[in-house]
Amino acid sequence: MMANQLKRFDQLPLTYILLIANGVMYLLQQLGSSWEPILRWMALWPMGGPFSAGSSTGVVAIQFFPWQLVTYGFLHGSMAHLFFNMLALYMFGLPLERLWGSQRFSLYYFVCLIGAGLVQLLIASNSAQVYPTLGASGAVFGLLLAYGVTWPNNRIMLLFPPIPMKAKVFVILFGAIELFMGVTGAMPGIAHFAHLGGMLFGAAILYYWGWRPFR
Repeated sequence: MMANQLKRFDQLPLTYILLIANGVMYLLQQLGSSWEPILRWMALWPMGGPFSAGSSTGVVAIQFFPWQLVTYGFLHGSMAHLFFNMLALYMFGLPLERLWGSQRFSLYYFVCLIGAGLVQLLIASNSAQVYPTLGASGAVFGLLLAYGVTWPNNRIMLLFPPIPMKAKVFVILFGAIELFMGVTGAMPGIAHFAHLGGMLFGAAILYYWGWRPFR
């Protein structure tokens, strides 16, 4: 019976596995003081440490580790942060996985996630402030780009405000907003350049696979 359950789990689309993993990690984050070691070891911290930070157990050392370029994408700062990222992952990720297959989808997702983390490292490591980066947004923006490239004329309904628009317009609009916010610093506390990094690395791998945007 256990073998059958594992087999069924193995047959789940990767999109569902990512949704479950992000939900489980968010629940673990809410277990009181367990949040602190999770944040310390799994969030993406700037290079150049170790840095000192206060915790419930006193002052601890925090620093960058290579695995954080993946693990940061499974942590979220709030329920709203988790909800919107997972909604976008489901909306854009599942159709792409069905088209590409799980192997190619997995490669694309994690390239975007790691690429977004690398861009954020470049930004954070040149900042005077020490802060963690967390969330799947960089990978999600990469999925958004791929969806817009693959089905440019599909209509997407925004939540706020509820306005339908074509996927290609949606991609351009959100990319422009992120660039504006990142350059002007109009919304601090959000890793706008990490989002753009996810789109940039997504564009690179799509180009490698044959996408020619100006053809």
